[in-house]
Order: sequence, then C-alpha cells, then structure tokens
Amino acid sequence: MLFAYAADGAKLTQLPLSTDLSQALWVDLYRPMPEQVAKVRDLGVDVPTLADMEEIEISNRLYREDGADYLTVVLPGLSETKSPISGPVCFVLMPNRLVTIRHHAPRPFETYPTRADKVGPGCGDPKRLFLSLLEEIIGRLADLLEGAGKSLDEISKEVFHAEGNDRDLAKSLRDVSRESDLIGKVRLSLLTLERAISYFGQSLGEGSDILKPVVKGLMRDIQALEVHGDFLTNRIAMASDLTLGMISVAQNTTVKIVSVVAVIFLPPTVIASAYGMNFANMPELSWAWGYPMALGLMVASAVGTFLFFKWKRWL
Repeated sequence: MLFAYAADGAKLTQLPLSTDLSQALWVDLYRPMPEQVAKVRDLGVDVPTLADMEEIEISNRLYREDGADYLTVVLPGLSETKSPISGPVCFVLMPNRLVTIRHHAPRPFETYPTRADKVGPGCGDPKRLFLSLLEEIIGRLADLLEGAGKSLDEISKEVFHAEGNDRDLAKSLRDVSRESDLIGKVRLSLLTLERAISYFGQSLGEGSDILKPVVKGLMRDIQALEVHGDFLTNRIAMASDLTLGMISVAQNTTVKIVSVVAVIFLPPTVIASAYGMNFANMPELSWAWGYPMALGLMVASAVGTFLFFKWKRWL
C-alpha cells in the first residue's frame, strides 16, 4: 500500500492515489507492491527490502546515499494477521520529502496524520515532519510502558488473591511473560530511536538551530523512558519470582496434605495387614470380639496420628 500526504497549512492532507508523488511531502510505503516501489524509485529513492532493513549492522541502518539519509529503527506494531510483532521501519529523509518504508503496522503511522498540527515542531518541511513523527512514536512507546506498569499492578493483585489456585497462578505467569516481551520490544525500539536521532542531530547543518532543542528534548524523553523500562524490567523479575514462589507454595501445600493423609492411614494399614495374614495359630482369630477390636485399633491409631499432627501444628 502507498499513502501520500501534502502539507496543508499546519496539517497534513492525504493525496489521491492518482496524484503525482512529486507533490507529496510524505510518502508512506506499507508492504509495498512492485509497481509502488517503482513509483517511489522514480523520486530518486533506493527503496530497501525487508531483508536489507533487518540487517543489524549499524552501517546498514544509518547511512547517507545520493543526498538522502536512510535511518532504520525497530518499532512494535501489528502484523498482517493483527498479532503483535516488532519490525524495522526505514525513514528516508530527502531535502524535499520524507519517505517511510515498513512491512508491519505501528500505531503512530495511523494516528499521526490527523494530529500533525498538534505534535512536535509541525510538518512544514521534511525535517520537522520527521521529528514530529518520532515524537508521536516516542509518545506511543511511553503509553505502552505505562500500560505494562498497570498490567503488572493487576497481575500482582491476582497473584496475592489467587489462594493457591494453580490455574490462576499459571495465567498470571503467562501474563508476566507477555508484558516482559512487550517491554523488551519497547526497549529495543528506544535503543534504535536513540541512535537514529543522534545521527540526525549530528547531520543538522547551519540554519537548523531551531530544531536542535527539539532533538535534545527527544533524546531526554528517550533516556527517561529507558530508565522507566529498566524499572519495569525489575518489576517483571519480582513479579515472576513472586508468581513462581506462590506456585511452589501451592504445590508444597498439596504435597504436604497428601503426605499427611498417607501417614495418618499408615498405622491402620499395618494393623489390617497383621490381621490379614493367613497363619494357622493366631489367637485373635478365635476371639468373639476380635473383629471389633481390630477395627477399634485402626480407628484409634488413625485418630491418634491425626491429633499428634495437630499438636505439632503440621496441619
């Protein structure tokens, strides 16, 4: 898919598909078809493939070619099947337009066009548009971290009120793992964004003094979010340990109950085994009260063992 936007005062207006792309300030390629890639290449952009963007070498993610800066970052988003993934997004910053290439759907690319006049330094030129879009992305990452923190609060409450229910504890452990995966994706995004913004800030030339404070502000926001991410990572570890500890306590309680029940019925089993032997000379076999006596001994031994355990506070 191809989306093209032009500046309309302080806002962005989406252009029809039939419009000449040379009039666009921002061209957004989402899972592009070959003919759409060809249109963008006619603008002088060497559109990287998904394999190119997935290269982890810094030289393949941040470079300049034919007067355009290619900056690739990793952002969380949704796949074609609406499942959460983390994938690369390439920003091609040209003197007269911004081109983005992505193969998944980060949320900011859907929300920013309607908020272009409310975010960052505006969208009057490609550099301002780039910084504003990054601010929208950073705001989205902050929302994800805040949501993860709230989820961890709920998980902690569920663990404390699980009352030894293995199913509830197992669900809590799965929820902790899900939030851990999300926080890991956000931290990776922050790392790649920090590199990209640092590269952009170093490439700012004369006459861009008004944008330098914006770059510094974005860097401060990223650093603050990294600290928040570290804090949440520690909370993830604590929540995981707490859940595993509660599961261990629940399992130990179950094993303890089974063990105690087995010990309580051990003396009656011994008595029943003794009188179940088939020896010819057993005096008790001829007793009229032999059977009631055996039953009484078994009941008395079980009750005595139970009372002993209660006295020792093992039950």
